[in-house]
Amino acid sequence: MTTNQLVLIEARENDIREVSFEALALAQHLKQKEDSIVALVCSKLSQKQIETLGQHGATKVIQASHPQLEEYSTEAYRQVLLQIIDKEKPSRIIMGHTAIGKDLAPRLAMKLGAGLLSDITEVRGEDSEKPFFIRPIYSGKAFEEKQERSSPSFLTIRPNNFQSNCLENIQHPEVEDFEVQLKELRTEILETVKKMSSKVDLTAAKIVVAGGRGVKSEDGFKPLQELADVLGGAVGASRAACDAGYCDYGLQIGQTGKVITPTVYFAIGISGAIQHLAGMSQSKTIVAINKDPEAPIFEIADYGIVGDLFEVVPLLTEAFKKSADK
Repeated sequence: MTTNQLVLIEARENDIREVSFEALALAQHLKQKEDSIVALVCSKLSQKQIETLGQHGATKVIQASHPQLEEYSTEAYRQVLLQIIDKEKPSRIIMGHTAIGKDLAPRLAMKLGAGLLSDITEVRGEDSEKPFFIRPIYSGKAFEEKQERSSPSFLTIRPNNFQSNCLENIQHPEVEDFEVQLKELRTEILETVKKMSSKVDLTAAKIVVAGGRGVKSEDGFKPLQELADVLGGAVGASRAACDAGYCDYGLQIGQTGKVITPTVYFAIGISGAIQHLAGMSQSKTIVAINKDPEAPIFEIADYGIVGDLFEVVPLLTEAFKKSADK
């Protein structure tokens, strides 16, 4: 008997978010022999994008296009997901642990009486029928193992923790245009004001350059932005820097901000308070720059530089520029 896994594809301004490919990769790892992987997108994709989803493991692509779905709406997305789940009867629904996933998955799980495993960073025993799903707890100081006990079950995965891979054998997914039927919505989006706080999406960035109180001012973030631009990364900040008015709260990383797991994290002028560590301690490589050799951030850093950030950061930027030019 074949079963379906349903993956919610997030498309932003006609681009598919990387976390969606990571979700497909997880579905591929968990896939039993005859299982199908259904990719659901609440918009219309180009033929090339559909083929890309197929290359990443989707056996079927469902396009649910409707004017009320052009911007994320909890009510509208919830209705569509419930209709698709009822139709496809998936054993597992996977989505990113993003603003959308964190809002949508608990609502759907509650409505269906299903289990929810959130903020997953690792899977063990994926070849078995009952794999273990790993998630960090207590601000990353411990990890817990969980197993699915319901069908369907909902999973949300933390971005940058699962490697997205193209299949060796090109597969052309079946495409279905789903006719969306929305009941009367109790809320309406009147206007969306987009505030670009970083040139690169902070939650999806592979490289993050973050500043703290040691940056001293709004202008103090300019060298950090220059370094991030050279590396193709995003700029972030500690709560102390945001509270001081040096930058927008949209850049805040930590327990009350964004939780990220980039490949490289630069902690610049950040002391390393526990609230901040909760948002970045799972980064693959941590580079700390601080003039205080006793700063707690050095305890978790893979590389540390004791010095004035206003001298060190421009030198790093210049070095990376020269390396890129070679």
